[in-house]
Amino acid sequence: MGRFVEAYEGYEREKLTEEEAARLLGVTERHFRRMRVRYEQEGLEGLVDRRLGKASARRVPVDKIEWVIEEYKTRYVGFTAKHFHEKMKKNPTFTWGYTWTKTLLQSRGLLEKAPRKGVHRKKRPRRPLEGMMLHQDASKHDWLGDGSTLDLVVTMDDATSEIYSAFLTDEEGTVSSFQGLADVIETKGLPCSFYTDRGSHYWITPEAGGKVDKVNLTQFGRAIKQLGIEGIAAYSPEARGRSERMFRTLQDRLVNELALAKIGSKTEANRFIREVYLPEHNKLFSVDAEQKGSAFVPVAGEAWRDILCIQEERQVGNDNTVRYNGLCLQLPAVPERPHFVKATVRVHDYPDGALAIFHGPRCLAKYTDKGDFVALNPRKTSETKEKKAA
Repeated sequence: MGRFVEAYEGYEREKLTEEEAARLLGVTERHFRRMRVRYEQEGLEGLVDRRLGKASARRVPVDKIEWVIEEYKTRYVGFTAKHFHEKMKKNPTFTWGYTWTKTLLQSRGLLEKAPRKGVHRKKRPRRPLEGMMLHQDASKHDWLGDGSTLDLVVTMDDATSEIYSAFLTDEEGTVSSFQGLADVIETKGLPCSFYTDRGSHYWITPEAGGKVDKVNLTQFGRAIKQLGIEGIAAYSPEARGRSERMFRTLQDRLVNELALAKIGSKTEANRFIREVYLPEHNKLFSVDAEQKGSAFVPVAGEAWRDILCIQEERQVGNDNTVRYNGLCLQLPAVPERPHFVKATVRVHDYPDGALAIFHGPRCLAKYTDKGDFVALNPRKTSETKEKKAA
C-alpha cells in the first residue's frame, strides 16, 4: 500500500501522469483509476481485496475431491495426469479441467511434478505426405505388468504419427520386422522409405558404431530393396526422437490400459492393441499431414508376400528332398520334370511359419511350419489333368 500512496501523491502533485503512476505500480491505467477512486472514498481500507474471506464460487466440494482421489488410488493408479483426466471426463459428473486434476494429484503426493525441460532442440520437420517415410522400432518393457519383458514392435508414419502396426513379441528380429511391414502393405500399400535403427536384423554394420553396409544386405534389407522401398538408418537416439517420444507415451498409457482390461497373455494383448487401443491412440495423438493425399503405392495381388520373407538357397538331395531348419521337405512330382535332384532352389520362410520352395520364379511346393506338404492349387491341378485326358 505504501507504493500506491507514493504513486498517488506523485499523481496529485502532477509529477506523474496516470500512465506513469500505473506503470510504477505494475497495473493498467484503468485499474489505477479504480484504486484512486476507492482510496479517495474509503482511504487505505478501500484498497483491501474484497474477495478475502469469501469462498470461491467455483470451489469444488470436499466429497467430490475425495471421490476423484479415491478413483485414482483404486482404479487408475500409475496413470499420468492427462490419461487419468481423459478417463474421468467420460463420467458425466466429472466437470473439472486438466490443470485442476493435475494440481490435485500433485498436492496429494500421488504424482510428481515434471522436471524442467532442458535446452530446446529443434525437431526434424515431418515428411509432408503420409507414406513418404515410416518408422519402425521396438521397446523392451514389462508391458503386461507381470515382471516379464516383451518387445513391442511399432510401425508409425512420420507425417502423421499414426501407428499402423503394433504387437508384442518375445524378441524383435527379422520376422517381427516383416510382420510390421506386412500389416502396412496389406492395409495402405507400399511406402516410399523405411527409417530404422542399426539393429542387426535391419543392417550389417562392419565396424561398431560406423556406417551401415548398403551393398551386403540382411534379409530385411534385401526384401525392401526388391519392393522398391528406400532403407534409411538412424545414427543416434536423437535421430529417432519421434519414436522415442511415442514409446514414452505407450509405456505411460498402454501398460495401464492392459491392466485395466485385466489382460495377462501376449495373444490377448495383441488382439486388444489391434482392435481397441490403436484406434483410440491414433485419434488422440495422430496429426494431419502437411499436404493432402498419400504417397503409398497400391499393390495388386499377393506377390509381395513372396518377397517379404526369409529366403535361403538349398540344393535338392538325391531323394528329391530339401533340408531346411531340421525339416525334410519332399518335393512333389510335376508333369514338366520328373525330379529336381542337384538343382539349386530357394526356400521361402514366411512370418506366419509357412514354407515354400521356388525354382526361379516358379513355386514348386508349399508346406506348413511342421513341413507337411500343402497342395498349391487343387482346382488348377484337376484342370490340367482334364485337359491332358481330353
